[in-house]
Amino acid sequence: MIFLALLLVPIVEIAAIVGVGKVIGGWPTFALLVVESLLGAWLVRHEGARAWRALNGALQTGRMPSRELADAALVLIGGTLLLTPGFVTDIVGFVFILPFTRPLVRPLLERAVRSRILASAPLSRAGGETVEGTVIDG
Repeated sequence: MIFLALLLVPIVEIAAIVGVGKVIGGWPTFALLVVESLLGAWLVRHEGARAWRALNGALQTGRMPSRELADAALVLIGGTLLLTPGFVTDIVGFVFILPFTRPLVRPLLERAVRSRILASAPLSRAGGETVEGTVIDG
């Protein structure tokens, strides 16, 4: 899946840049990419600091910071996507970073983490024996 993404994303990005360039011209397309990068860098810094403060606040009050951790992860992923030159990755990056769209994406991240954790957990049989044959209880 990752190999396919690494193959397809650059092709989609180049097609999008060429398409935008045909509509608005080469220099305006370049300027738009630069402005998106600058706006993205500022937004990552702002929302990253905000997520860090929320995470520290949750830890200081002693409550489980699940929402804050998810937001910090989304800001990190979104920032990485914004560092990748192109319009498609920038759009997805902005969706991950903006505070009013992040709650829409958070359940997708939670579902992906949950399925990853469940997939890596050993299957257990009755009597506390795992599939690998290691006894975990009684």
